[in-house]
Amino acid sequence: MIQIAILGFGVVGSGTAEVLTENQRLIAAHCGEEVNIRYILDLRDFPEHPLGSRVVHDIDVILRDPEVSVVAEMMGGSHPAYDFSKAALEAGKSVVTSNKEVVATYGAELLALARSKGVYYLFEASVGGGIPIIRPLQNDLACNEILSISGILNGTTNFILTKMKKEGVSFADALAEAQANGYAEANPAADVDGLDAARKIVILAALAFGILVSPSQIPVEGISHITSEQTAVADAVGCAVKLIGHTERIGGRVLALVAPHMVPEANPVNHIEGVFNGILVDADMLGRALFYGAGAGKLPTASAVVADILSTAPSAGKPNLPQWRQAA
Repeated sequence: MIQIAILGFGVVGSGTAEVLTENQRLIAAHCGEEVNIRYILDLRDFPEHPLGSRVVHDIDVILRDPEVSVVAEMMGGSHPAYDFSKAALEAGKSVVTSNKEVVATYGAELLALARSKGVYYLFEASVGGGIPIIRPLQNDLACNEILSISGILNGTTNFILTKMKKEGVSFADALAEAQANGYAEANPAADVDGLDAARKIVILAALAFGILVSPSQIPVEGISHITSEQTAVADAVGCAVKLIGHTERIGGRVLALVAPHMVPEANPVNHIEGVFNGILVDADMLGRALFYGAGAGKLPTASAVVADILSTAPSAGKPNLPQWRQAA
């Protein structure tokens, strides 16, 4: 039996528990053994939840339990998520995460630590929610040279821009609807200012080119200044305004950026609407491939977390850990 601990019981953490519980038989059949949630770490108690008795408030309980082999970190933010992830790896436990902020900032360090300890640091859910993109880049496209990666990496901004294009509403009104629908936080800055997409594109750049660039070192422009008049002009010439994350290697340097683009109709990303994401990978042998699907949400993201948990099972074989170096 695989014993795991969940760090953070918010949207994705509770979704991970739901996937593991609802699809318990399917998961056990897939990896040859059951996956059991031994602990849930959170500041809060959940007395009404069926797993409420497994809640603990001290990370040391998890770190000191030799039976826990996998820690699923879904706390959000850099600290204490990074500190707990590092401590778990040092204790010889594999870590899977949906935390793009930690991966984008500390991924090179944590991957090296996991490798030195003979465990895994996996982060499929950190980019694209439930869309499989990390593992295909690492494994399925390993024989390809990645030329570029470009696309919609944030569902909130795509929802807003779609509303502005189709209904002619202002940015403020589209944002208010996104918040009312639960697509945007009360403070939407990370989404609308492009920081969320920036974290994701530097992770994809590191997977493609082996160099982890800090999100603070790349050009980032959000969408708060975009007007409905601009989206109408783009539409009139057969384009759609999209917040695009893009990366490619030019010479020995990695270029990464996030900015609004007028995407022509011939580009498949043009037709991706609402909260969906679309990531276009251009590789020398494969050519162009589009990865499309739900880029966020409780169960889609939790599905990616659980997939990483299953990848740590002995029956799954040894996951391929990328080797990154931190950009100067």
